[in-house]
Amino acid sequence: MNIVQIDESFENWDGLLALVQEAFDYMHTRIDPPSSAIKLTADTLKSKAHEEIGYAAMIDGKLVGCLFCRQDAEDTLYVGKVAVLPNLQGQGIGRAMLKAAEGVAHACGVEKLRLETRIELDNNHMRFEKWGFHKVAEKSHPGFDRVTYIQMEKTVASA
Repeated sequence: MNIVQIDESFENWDGLLALVQEAFDYMHTRIDPPSSAIKLTADTLKSKAHEEIGYAAMIDGKLVGCLFCRQDAEDTLYVGKVAVLPNLQGQGIGRAMLKAAEGVAHACGVEKLRLETRIELDNNHMRFEKWGFHKVAEKSHPGFDRVTYIQMEKTVASA
């Protein structure tokens, strides 16, 4: 498996979109409000890659995972759109991409990674806990009077 940065040489935007859609597909019947992943297009992913730092996981030249991150506070790197093909989950791909994000955190001099996961997705909560994240807040999307997602953070070890 190779983890590569999604940069100006990346061309497989349709493949990246298909990956995110497939990885997030199971959520559609479980979460409310709907995931922002349903609004993504190849063009919006290309824009996202110009505004954020993206990583792709490749196995034998095939796109199998992705992650995007950006510094969103002086001491925090936000990690989003963590996606791994469903048939390859549990094989260390997500963890490897998070290691790449930790490298970005070190380069930016930030102390923690932050992510958000929907309140209904208990398996994601447990997976991120195994990867060293802990819940720091419960939040609501605009227009909702109940908790719709949790924020989780992980302290980044010193380089």
